[in-house]
Formats: sequence, structure tokens, C-alpha cells
Amino acid sequence: PLQEGSRGIQGYVSRQDTELVKRLRAGGLIIVGKTNTPEFGCLPTTEPLLYGPTRNPWKPDLTPGGSSGGAAAAVAAGIVPLAHGNDAGGSIRIPASCCGVFGLKPTRGRNPLGPYFFDLGSGLVQEHGLTLSVRDSAALLDLTAGPDLGDAYAAPPQEKPFLENVGQVPRPLKIGFLTAVPEGWAGQTDLHPDCLEALLDAARLCETLGHTLEEVPPPQLAWPDFSRAYGGLFTSLAGYLKKYWEKELGKEITRDELEPLTGLFCEAGMKKTGSDYLALVEELQRFSRMIARWYHDGDFDLLLSPTLRVPPPPLGSFDFSIKNPQGWFEATESLVAFTRPQNVTGQPAMSVPLYWNDENIPIGVHLAARFGNEAVLFQLAGQLEEARPWARTTPPLHSDAME
Repeated sequence: PLQEGSRGIQGYVSRQDTELVKRLRAGGLIIVGKTNTPEFGCLPTTEPLLYGPTRNPWKPDLTPGGSSGGAAAAVAAGIVPLAHGNDAGGSIRIPASCCGVFGLKPTRGRNPLGPYFFDLGSGLVQEHGLTLSVRDSAALLDLTAGPDLGDAYAAPPQEKPFLENVGQVPRPLKIGFLTAVPEGWAGQTDLHPDCLEALLDAARLCETLGHTLEEVPPPQLAWPDFSRAYGGLFTSLAGYLKKYWEKELGKEITRDELEPLTGLFCEAGMKKTGSDYLALVEELQRFSRMIARWYHDGDFDLLLSPTLRVPPPPLGSFDFSIKNPQGWFEATESLVAFTRPQNVTGQPAMSVPLYWNDENIPIGVHLAARFGNEAVLFQLAGQLEEARPWARTTPPLHSDAME
């Protein structure tokens, strides 16, 4: 079944495997089940009306993140060593942070989306997975990376298999770090003390490994219209998904078959004109050029931040009621502030589980590399994993399946 957490498409079975799934099967992986997701992947939490909430293995009343929250919870709980996820605004990296596992979003065009899609959401969406180890993430990407026949573009080719980067000590890197959210990336800019401490702890660790850390003044990366433009593009994607599924199913998906918030997203997207959409794309392309210039002019290899602005909030924090639009907006913005930009720029980025707060809740740190440079992420992640072997830290809800 492929139901995307939606009552509107409940019972649908795919007509064929995607190219990604074909490559996973050809690589010898065994698919053992499906995991929970928010409706159409629209939220950074996993509590759809269709199946109810997925719980965080570290504390069951907290969100596991989303949209790949079911995948992250399954890996964190030791049910499987890796699980598929995809990412249009942080949907791999957010749940990786919430559940204390490793999550990497590859460069745009690295993995295929065919045969039905390619430039989904004007390039926002990328496929990969969540894993316990850096090694498994690299090996997984080696199985799946590369363009499909007919793809309009592809990520720059890697120099060698990604797996060979794990365990290879990188040259000394120049890493910029943010202690606040740049203006425009989200509605609120301050960091929760736990997220700030996770960031500073990671910066200190990177320094001990021989890298140069430089604090980045948030105004250098400010873009006042970013959140508005991203939101407009994302609702356009939601409206398109509704139309896609109606064509695929041969029926209308009615308003009462969608969750209130998903319905609002879809309606907002379908009201936009073609010129509205192109204006949003151009605005975000300007943002992308600004970010690329920042890396180039400052000779930065990586940008470090917390993955989330706040620790994982309780389930139910994302009030889906249209009576409280500010509630879900603030909860969502807190989790996507640092992850959405790389979906727009196409850069590879990862969430690394290095820090647990006083309540034993994981707080991930986020690193974004230049376009096409997953290699440096795998090299540094391997260093960090060796210094802080997080797999030894297991949550209260944990299976012995992999022991």
C-alpha cells in the first residue's frame, strides 16, 4: 500500500516500483514493512488522523519528527538498521534529530525520483534514508545514486564510492556556525538553551578534531522573504499532489477526506497562478545564489547549526485546527528553521546525533556542505561517530533485534 498518511487515498497500491526501489531491491535489501507519515508529508511531525501518532522511542509523549517520523522511530528503536525517507524541507533530518539517529539529505539530483516524477516541487524533494551508522548511510547512497534514463539533470558525479569516505580523515575544514536563526528563515530567531549547548558542544568537538570554527553573524545569511517564498512553493506542491492523486485514482478527493491543515495547504496552492509560481521559484533561486556566494567568498566548507530550534515538542503541539493557525505555524517553524534552506539550494546536509539533554532527549546538530559534496559530510560524520559512538546510546523503547 502507498497511502501517504491520507484517508483520501487509503487502499491504493502502487502500479510499479520506482527506480529507487528497484535499485534497493537489486542491492539485496529486504523490504519488511511500511512506516507512518503525516498526510502528504506536509508536517514535521508524524501524527496523521489515518493511523494516529508515531511515538518517540526516547520519550513516548514527544514527536518523533516528520515527515519520515515512522522511519526514524523504527531505526532508533532497533527494529531495522536503516529505513527509507525523503526530504522536502527537513523530513529526513528533523526526525533524525528527534530520534537520535543519522540522517542525510543528498544533493539535488543525486537519487532518482522516476518514473513518475523528476523535478518534484521545483527540486525541493530528495530521496535517501535514516540509519544508525554513517557507514550504512554511505553504503545506501552507493546503491541508489545516479540519474535515471531521461532525467533532465544530475548531481555532480562523485570521485569515488561514498563508503570509501567513511573512515577517511578529512583535511582541516573551515566551518561556519550559527547561534541564531537568520532573519527570514523562520518567524523566531532565538535558540532553546539545549539546542544552543548542542551546537557549542559540536563546535568544540570539531575544533578538537583539527577543524577551524568561525561564528557567522546571522545577518550575513538573512533573506527576509525566504519563509514566505518557501511556503508559497510548498503549498503549490501540496495542491499539485492533490491533483495528481485525483487523476491517479480517477475520483475527486473531497475536503472532508483531507485533514484540515492539508486541505488549507492544497487550496492555497491551487489558487496560485503560473506567474505566481514562477515568481516564487525566481525568489528562491536568488536566495540560492546568495548562499552559494557566501560559501565561495568566505571559503567555507560547511555551515553548522542545531538541526532544530527547539527540542522535540510533545505530540499534539501541532494543533491541526483551523481555529488556531498560529499554533501549528509556530510549532512547525521551530522545527524547519535550519533545514528548509538546503531543499531550496539543493545542497547536501545531515543531522548528526551528538548530544542528549538533561532529560535524555537527543538534540541533533546540522551540517550543510557545498553543492555536490556529500564526500566531506561522510568524512566528517565518520570522525564525529568515532569520537562519540552514538549507537551505544539506546532509548528506553528499544528492540534487541540487531544485537
